[in-house]
Amino acid sequence: MDERMNLNSSSTDAQLVTLVEQFEQGIAPSAAFPHVEHVKVAFAYLCVYPKIEALERFANGIKRLAVAKNKPQAYHETITWAYIFLIHERMTASGTRDWEQFGVENPDLFDWKNSILSRYYSKALLDSDRARQVFVMPDLPSQP
Repeated sequence: MDERMNLNSSSTDAQLVTLVEQFEQGIAPSAAFPHVEHVKVAFAYLCVYPKIEALERFANGIKRLAVAKNKPQAYHETITWAYIFLIHERMTASGTRDWEQFGVENPDLFDWKNSILSRYYSKALLDSDRARQVFVMPDLPSQP
């Protein structure tokens, strides 16, 4: 199944608010909750709340979901925070709050296998317990 499939459905502000409300109730968009849906929920939070509140609420929701699935170790602080900040940066740069447009403009955010984070973080750092537990700054040199 193509994880990008959901990118083709446009979302209104009301739909994004509903997505956030459901997520806060512990309801993921799907049972599998693939990477593209993580990005969409993060995008929705950033449309509904200021970035720091969005970060806190989204991270807490991911943690709750991981615990509910009996996989608390699945939560990764650095990945969660880094994606929130990358999504926010891209939303600000493009000025968009439209999910479909955002998806078209930012395909690199949706490739989990070849994660954009590999541009900023070494595999060793992202695989570390420290990076799972607290946000760590990137360890790879900046790219021009």
